[in-house]
Amino acid sequence: MSTPTPEGVRLTAEQRRSWLRLIRSENVGPQTFRSLINHYGSASAALEALPDLSRRGGARRNIRIASEDEVDRELAAAERAGARFIGMGEPDYPPWLRHADQPPPLLCMRGASEVLARPAIAIVGARNASLAGQRMAQRLASGLGEAGFSIVSGLARGIDQSAHQAALATGTVAVFAGGVDVVYPEEHRPLLDKILAQQGAAISEMAMGWQPRARDFPRRNRIIAGMSLATVVVEAAERSGSLITARLALEQNREVMAVPGSPLDPRAAGTNRLLKQGAHLITDAADVIGALPQTLAPPTREGFELPSEEPEKQPLVEPASDDRSLILEALGPTPVHVDELIAHTKLSARLVAVILLELELAGRLERHPGGRISLVY
Repeated sequence: MSTPTPEGVRLTAEQRRSWLRLIRSENVGPQTFRSLINHYGSASAALEALPDLSRRGGARRNIRIASEDEVDRELAAAERAGARFIGMGEPDYPPWLRHADQPPPLLCMRGASEVLARPAIAIVGARNASLAGQRMAQRLASGLGEAGFSIVSGLARGIDQSAHQAALATGTVAVFAGGVDVVYPEEHRPLLDKILAQQGAAISEMAMGWQPRARDFPRRNRIIAGMSLATVVVEAAERSGSLITARLALEQNREVMAVPGSPLDPRAAGTNRLLKQGAHLITDAADVIGALPQTLAPPTREGFELPSEEPEKQPLVEPASDDRSLILEALGPTPVHVDELIAHTKLSARLVAVILLELELAGRLERHPGGRISLVY
């Protein structure tokens, strides 16, 4: 399956710097970033607005905005590592990830971008995988790679490692929980070198040099699931991070598949439960391909388009205090969908979006998968 070099609108060097400053600023997550760009038209204009927006949302101190020096240091670190930043909406940004839930505005990438453009299948599973599980991961990755799919996984021990190794010749993508220059586990540095040497890639949304924490792995799993047509789970215990990846795949309307295992093996408890819940039963690469949607085109969900020119700043409306009170009264610790909030308050969608933007920048709002939000106390 050949992949042409992608063409299209790309960020200028100055736009890329502004995007990096914006996403590295305090309380700016993927959805907030997108809302700011949509409202202000550019990252540079959004950066100017951050202090006022956070104040309007009730922030008790000045929001931390990433400095030019911070951006310079990160760009220099990326250059030393042979990495570059790809913006959402640029032609070499992973096409399925672009249409996922809260896609990262910027990905830091090492390796060949061509592998990111191909239809991808995620293969994940237990770190303490059995020999049979590792062989199954290799068999699946090899067969799917030969069929033209790139294999996506997290460079972890066990199933991830086996999937990457089997797909070296055909193309594989390692998604990091830390910076793209921080190999975890360290023992897999030689494997990463092989991935990069054979036209594979490593990607991360985290800053250069970032050491992964436990809370960062679900964020990584979100990317693994979001950039893949399907997530295949090979061996997973009941409390496995692979099951988080499967759940995130379901939340993004992607296929979930599982390899059945012995009821006597606790490493198969999670996969067997997925099968009971309706996951596709998989025993070879043909099963995976047969369970995929008929079209391998990216989903039709609206994506993010880069402006061909820097637009003029469009200032946000400032909501009335009564409008903010309506939103604050309706929200609580239990997540609700934004559409429910709009229907309940009878405020316009644009006005609600502005108030939520203010609250999030002030650190008072938490976003959840599926467009749900809750108030932070």
